[in-house]
Amino acid sequence: MVGSRDASDRGIALSGAISRALVKEGISVIAGLALGIDTAAHVSALQAGGRTVAVIGTGINKVYPAANRQLQEDIAARGLLLSQFWPDAPPQRHTFLQRNATMSGYGLATVVVEAGEQSGARAQARMAVGHGRPVILTDFVVDQNKWAQDLIGRPGVHVASSLGEVISITRAIVAEQRWVKSALDRVVST
Repeated sequence: MVGSRDASDRGIALSGAISRALVKEGISVIAGLALGIDTAAHVSALQAGGRTVAVIGTGINKVYPAANRQLQEDIAARGLLLSQFWPDAPPQRHTFLQRNATMSGYGLATVVVEAGEQSGARAQARMAVGHGRPVILTDFVVDQNKWAQDLIGRPGVHVASSLGEVISITRAIVAEQRWVKSALDRVVST
């Protein structure tokens, strides 16, 4: 799940609701431990008793942003803290784009809750499409961003206008992944 650091109340509420619903589906919530949408996603997943993965843009020994120190510790204890950088790597602009690329490939799908025209969420959505990974855009994102409108119609890009639609699309993606895995298992065993 990705979105704006300077999120609206609506975005925060939607991020939390999506996280809680994903937890009920038995799906881990992946986000980047940034302020705003990411924080709401992680906190809600933990509060719902679910699993959350924080893919961070620093080394594992660093905390960024500092305001999320306790949340990072909670995720390390109860979920997964994941970094592709040297343990003491500091936060740098390019490391956050690399983190977004990792989240795109690691997750089942990218859900963009709220984002601006120049956000990291935009970059992750574009990378996910390039990686052939599913993307779920909220109608809120589509209404406010040309980049999101331009993604509509691309393979694997879905638009959801409600929490129910996000979960319905997610269920379809999970079912498709299970089918592919089953087919691959049959090929390997023959």
